[in-house]
Order: sequence, then C-alpha cells, then structure tokens
Amino acid sequence: MSAKRTDNSIEESQQHAQTRRSQGEFVRGISGFRYALGDADFPAEPGRYHLFVAFNCPWCHRVTLARNVLGLQDSITLDVAFPGRTDDQDPVAANLWEFNPERVASLTGAPLAGCTADTATGKDYRLVMQIYAAEGASETSVPILYDKKTSRIVNNESAEIIRMLNEQATALGSSIAETDRWNHYPSTQPVREQIDALNAGIYTDINNGAYKAGFSSDQAVYAAAFERYFAALARLESTLKSDQRLFLTGNNFTEADLRLFPTLYRHDPVYYLRMKLNGARVLDFPYLWRWLCRVYALPGVAQSSSLEHCRQGYFGRSWNNVVPLGPTYPMSYPEAYLHPELAGVSGFVDE
Repeated sequence: MSAKRTDNSIEESQQHAQTRRSQGEFVRGISGFRYALGDADFPAEPGRYHLFVAFNCPWCHRVTLARNVLGLQDSITLDVAFPGRTDDQDPVAANLWEFNPERVASLTGAPLAGCTADTATGKDYRLVMQIYAAEGASETSVPILYDKKTSRIVNNESAEIIRMLNEQATALGSSIAETDRWNHYPSTQPVREQIDALNAGIYTDINNGAYKAGFSSDQAVYAAAFERYFAALARLESTLKSDQRLFLTGNNFTEADLRLFPTLYRHDPVYYLRMKLNGARVLDFPYLWRWLCRVYALPGVAQSSSLEHCRQGYFGRSWNNVVPLGPTYPMSYPEAYLHPELAGVSGFVDE
C-alpha cells in the first residue's frame, strides 16, 4: 500500500539539491513514511503507538512537546536516542542515531539521564537505521511514530505527526478532557489560515533557517540565512507587542507556538554560538522572551526536551568534543526560562 500523505507538511524544495549542497547550502531532505493515524491500517487506539526521538533534535522536540501538552504521555510510549551519533569507530558506520543508555557523555563524564534502549520493536535494536531496514528503507532519521501492534513505521515527518496527535488526541487516550485541552489547529478557517501563514514563515526563516545559517559552508549563504532569521524574530516580536497577546495567534496556544518553541528554546544556550546566530539573544526581545517563558511554564513542556542533551548533541560532535558550559549570565539555562522578568520590561499581562 502506498503511503498516504497528510496535507500540512511544509517541505524544502529538492530542486537542484545536490548542486546547492555543493555550493555550501544546507538542504533538508524529505521524510519517506507518511501514513496517517486514523487510516484502516493505523486506527487511533490508546497504548498502541510509540515514538523514537532524540531530545537534542528540534524536529523531535515538536513531537515530544505535542505528546506532553496533549496529555498523551501515558498513551504513547517513548524511547530516546543518545544525543551524539556514532563515530568513526562504530562497527556499522559513523553519524547514526543509537540507543545506548550506558554511553558516556563528554559534558558530564557519565551516562545521560533520559537515554533509553529500544523498548518497542522487540528486537532490541541499537541503531535507528535498523528500524528502517526492517521495512526495507535506508532512512536514518528521527522522530519515528511506530505501531507496536504491526511493527511498522507510521510516519517520520514531524509536521504531520504533531497534527495527527492533535486530531486524534481523544481516541489515542489523552489524560486531559477535551474541554480542557488545547486544540492546536482549530477548525475555524481564518484561524487556520493565520496558523498556516505563521508556520510557513517560522519553518523557512527560523526552524530550518537556523540550520541554513549554522551548517552553511558559504559566507554569503550564511549571511542571507542570518538576516532572514533575525528579521523573522523581529516580526514576531512586533506581533506579540502590538496587543500584548499571550500566544502567536492570540490567547490560545496553537501549532504555530508549538513549532516556534523548539528553536527559541535552543537559541540562547546553543544556537547563538553553535549556529553562528549571535546577532541577539531571545532575551534581547522582551515580548518573545515573555512568550518563551509562558510556553515553558505550560504543563509538560519542561519535560519535553533537555538542554543537557542539546548541548551534548550540538557541541559534542565538534572537532575537540568539548561542550561549552555557559551561558551563566544573567543565570543558567533552563532556569532562566522560569524568570520572564529577566526581559526587563514591566507592564506585561502575565506579571
């Protein structure tokens, strides 16, 4: 059966991808598994589905964030890969995600809390690539939404997974009553159009834009991505400031907020240095900072990722394997996200 694509994915054009890469541009590939929860083969049921993720990966962070905010922690199980991929000494290959809870992190000198073995396939796979290989595929990426009942991959496109989790939250066994649960993509057409427009800009200029800047090997390509990234942050700052709204579309947390959060969560402690995005901190945008702290305070959000994993994953792959310890001013992260007042502007509605 051919994969069924949902209609919400924002993807990068693959036109002349190889040429663009050779000229120094980072070009993100396209996920290959695109089945939908609710199809005949994959009915939405509590306890049936599983997520394979890495806490340092922002695309995985979207998914873990949706799982937690929607109250699906007890219904959808989770395995977490080590944030640093395999090295040149690995018996299979380098640059692969692995499940290795005993692997020692250079940041801590000990195993990282949160890393797990593969608990879903029944095969005790060490490498994510083995999950794909079992279906005859050569992909190696996370996140993966996995059906434990049929031992099949449902979907590996984060944009589609978060939309499906929202649509099927009740059927999947959410612990939050529907009347009390955020609907990330409301049925009202004007709101959807607003979310779609925000999603497009956030993905192109911020989510993927961070990688366009940080992983470029061409100065001009990097500079263009850098400018677009900070121009997009300035636009969002202006939007939030215009009426002191709580979230990007108003007073409700939506998919647009969910998509933006993983990148801004990483910006000050990781991307500012690692992705060469040192034009400003989020802390320098008072309304965005307040927004970031407001989202971080939502139930389940703080547990959806780990800055320890992020630091290890992004910096641990550098040539000397040394992970920066900061920032520590005005205080360390993620503790800083508990202090919206650090933005230094009074009169906010949530003070």
